[in-house]
Amino acid sequence: MRIIFLSFVMICLVSMIACTPSRHSNSDGKTNDKSLGDLLKWGLGRERPAPVKIDLSSDYRNYNLDSTAPYLIWIGHATFLLNTGDSRILFDPVFSDRASPFSIVGPKRIIPPAMEISELPKVDIVLISHNHYDHLDRRSLIEIKKANPEAKFLVPQGDKALLTGMGIENVFEFNWWESISMRKLELTFTPAQHWSSRSLFDRNHSLWGSWFVRDDNNTFFHAGDTGYSRDFVEIRKKLGDVDYAMIPIGAYDPRWFMSYQHVNPEEAVSIAKDMAAGVSFGMHWGTFILTDEPIMEPKQRLEKAAREGDIDFRVPVPGAVNRID
Repeated sequence: MRIIFLSFVMICLVSMIACTPSRHSNSDGKTNDKSLGDLLKWGLGRERPAPVKIDLSSDYRNYNLDSTAPYLIWIGHATFLLNTGDSRILFDPVFSDRASPFSIVGPKRIIPPAMEISELPKVDIVLISHNHYDHLDRRSLIEIKKANPEAKFLVPQGDKALLTGMGIENVFEFNWWESISMRKLELTFTPAQHWSSRSLFDRNHSLWGSWFVRDDNNTFFHAGDTGYSRDFVEIRKKLGDVDYAMIPIGAYDPRWFMSYQHVNPEEAVSIAKDMAAGVSFGMHWGTFILTDEPIMEPKQRLEKAAREGDIDFRVPVPGAVNRID
């Protein structure tokens, strides 16, 4: 299994250092600059953490998911279901067993999705932050489209063709700071510090980012994948404070390899402060083993950092219904 795992690391992560020219860069003008030597240093010497399983909740089964009362449910990893009252939005839906282009190799879930696609309410909008396999999953998107033929799919610039190639229509493509109004919402694609690739030959050919959603009562923010940057200060300057933020807290070790692309829990707290977030929810942990930190460490460090920072930053239970005021 170790050989298989390392082979997958080589196939999928070598795209980080592939020689194809980048078409997009981060707001600081840089891209992920790790070399093949860096990749080998990490991949060949790493020890995977023990696959501890976090608790799941079936709370959603006792709730009317079509209700006009707003709520937010963490389904796992970066996948959230947001009901604003008028619309139901899915962020980065991944329901497959593996975050991989292959069915038998690649990061495998250590917990199932808190909900199955068949249990979702009617979905109106799907928001994608970037095209990595743990955020954009072909099988999940096709099944969601079949169950919700009228749903609109909003993707970063460069990813529309990927979805239309799956037979998905109603796809809208965005550059940073571009907005669209639909279903009493204003949705804006905002920057994040990351990168994109789905093969050895398309590194940074499509954009990556975060989503800022505004309705008549609240604002919501989904950070996607990101390193810590001034992007979040700029988002607040341009779009205002955020009421509810979904921010990654995991996949950060080793720091020498991951720091530019993935925040740690303390940096996640800094993002929440930069955006003056009323309530924040941790994500991007406890679902796939992508990096080296122990499974429960992101939660433990986040809770400590939130206490010390005196902010409301929660670690939701997958499947629990978080009510929106």
